[in-house]
Amino acid sequence: MEKHKEIIMVGENIRRLREKRGYAQEAFAHHIEIGRAFYGRIERGEMAPGALTLIKIAKALNVEVGELFPSLWQLKKISSENL
Repeated sequence: MEKHKEIIMVGENIRRLREKRGYAQEAFAHHIEIGRAFYGRIERGEMAPGALTLIKIAKALNVEVGELFPSLWQLKKISSENL
């Protein structure tokens, strides 16, 4: 399975926000009621989470859903690297 840089960046943002709030990965997955393995795949960029999962994550982290995504600048940088 090919990993997309954009999805990897979403996972990195989620991990950074989770760690900033002091959650262990397993405890956070339990808190948002998804499996730890599935959640780990999200953070590693191996799985593109659906809208409802992103909403659960954002609510648990007390952030706007948009904060889980890379900035426009980061996305443009990726696009220029792929030219």
